[in-house]
Amino acid sequence: MAFPTMFQTKVRILQRLLRCKHTAGSKAFRSRLVLGIETSCDETGAAVMDETGAILGESLHSQKEVHLRTGGIIPTVAQALHRGNIERVVQEALDRSGVAPAQLGAVAATVKPGLALSLAVGLSFSLGFVRRHNKPFIPIHHMEAHALTVRMLQPLHFPFLVLLVSGGHALLAVAQGVDDFLLLGRTLDEAPGDTLDKVARRLSLRKLPRCAALSGGQAIELLAQDGDRKRFSFRTPMGQTPDCCFSFAGLRNQVTLLIQKQEVEEGVEEGTVLSCVNDIAAATQHTVASHLAKRTHRAILFCRANRLLPSQNPTLVLSGGVASNQYIRKALAVVAEATGLRLLCPPARFCTDNGAMVAWNGVERLREGTGILAPEVEVTYEPRAPLGVDITAEVRAAAIRPPPIRIKIPE
Repeated sequence: MAFPTMFQTKVRILQRLLRCKHTAGSKAFRSRLVLGIETSCDETGAAVMDETGAILGESLHSQKEVHLRTGGIIPTVAQALHRGNIERVVQEALDRSGVAPAQLGAVAATVKPGLALSLAVGLSFSLGFVRRHNKPFIPIHHMEAHALTVRMLQPLHFPFLVLLVSGGHALLAVAQGVDDFLLLGRTLDEAPGDTLDKVARRLSLRKLPRCAALSGGQAIELLAQDGDRKRFSFRTPMGQTPDCCFSFAGLRNQVTLLIQKQEVEEGVEEGTVLSCVNDIAAATQHTVASHLAKRTHRAILFCRANRLLPSQNPTLVLSGGVASNQYIRKALAVVAEATGLRLLCPPARFCTDNGAMVAWNGVERLREGTGILAPEVEVTYEPRAPLGVDITAEVRAAAIRPPPIRIKIPE
């Protein structure tokens, strides 16, 4: 068949160009110890790791409680908290590891994508550190780090399909190498974690004692366990669009309209917790999970048609903060089982942002001799940065119509 051959040839050319543009450095590094620094959003993380993926020391400062009180992440507040904690967090990771800066082989830090003010803090600190100690610097793509985290925890060969879902991102990609990705789909508006957080705020879930210390997504998941997802029905987004991209803004609008309707029916004002809040949470969570599952199903069929995954033991990786949601994991498990893929998910603590995932990405790049910079090289942060080679147009042109799969999650 002509399409796969032409398609694969185009992809290989684009990949070679991408590698030539971004590859630098040598494989001849004496030390393989890497310090990873993460400040892309609202977590200040650092970890020291050896070449086997063993975490020698780590530290993490979460801004969660502060942002819960303010009703969302305020970039200037996040920046100030990073500035106030990054030196301590990095020093704690080094002290716990017993590794001195002179013993490091390189320093890796997230430089894209993320909140500009947060990225700037991590990058500025990291460049100062590598220049003081004369160490190579490895700029890290935040989503690449999430995609590769599972390889830190267990053997997994390339290529594999990865679904990355968080508060700021949603994408489907084929990981073909450490710095070699094919982007199959991405969010066209907001991310699933952002949608769940906004729904939680509109439902005033922080007024419930058992939800007061939880993020919006965690609160939705908790309440959904006691809810009837069938009581309310929301349309799954993009049902007639034959690609692997995502959209969550329309779903949030559907939920908002339902909340307004229920407030009128119950005779309460906005800000009052509705009696049917558990059911709304369950229906919202199910629709998010169903949307992710259906787009992933199409991605699997596209990969299979174009021989992008191995015929033996193909793997789907689910990672990112929203991957901690057990209902969403179960929905993706249904799709993986129906299509013959193995589903791998990092433990919850490695799904959210942390220094270890950045350090591991640095270890992988150090091993490959890819993207390693001299300490004096100028580096800029990038709030928006695509991952890999974008083939979303090819996916849409294929117009794959997956057979229906019933997303039935056991109670």
